[in-house]
Amino acid sequence: MFTFGEAILWKIFKGRIFGNERKNVEMPYNPHKAAQTIAFFAIQEGHAINILKVIKLVYLADRESVRVRGFPIQQEPRVSMPHGPVNSVTLDWVNGSYRDNGEWSSVLNDRSNNRVGLSNASITTDDLDELSAREQEILRSVWDEFGNMDRFDLADWTHDPNNVPEWEGPNGSSLPIPLERMMTAVGLDRPIERAREQESLNEAHNVLASL
Repeated sequence: MFTFGEAILWKIFKGRIFGNERKNVEMPYNPHKAAQTIAFFAIQEGHAINILKVIKLVYLADRESVRVRGFPIQQEPRVSMPHGPVNSVTLDWVNGSYRDNGEWSSVLNDRSNNRVGLSNASITTDDLDELSAREQEILRSVWDEFGNMDRFDLADWTHDPNNVPEWEGPNGSSLPIPLERMMTAVGLDRPIERAREQESLNEAHNVLASL
């Protein structure tokens, strides 16, 4: 009889041996946390914020989190698009591509006129309980640095390889931004090993969720 910990390890081991490679492991995306991240920036902007601008801020917050902590705030794929890098799942949520069971709409309204805003004007940063104090510090630092830029200047800044070297021109389409490339760009050592460690944590999270 396996112990609880042994059962987790066996599931991970079995998945690796019998065909579930690391690259196929789904990240434990948290739409409620992503919505609260956008809400943080919307609060700074006056309860609503341009979608292009906030999507760039979400990416830059993950980038800063990787730089200072070694891992991002959002667990999701990121891609290079013509106007810079984006968090692809969060963008899809903003665009209404997923069925919402309240994890998004309890925090944010549907997009309107290229903006997304708070579902309730009384929401404050104290209500953003999915975000740790350290994560809110990171969001604050990103806002302090980039919040005064308009959406077009911010998009231009993020697709300048001198600023965000992990971005690459996708020729009108999109290209994946592997986590190890972001880690390399922000100056972390052992980026491949670190990225694999993060994938292992995601894998363990998914195994726990399946038990």
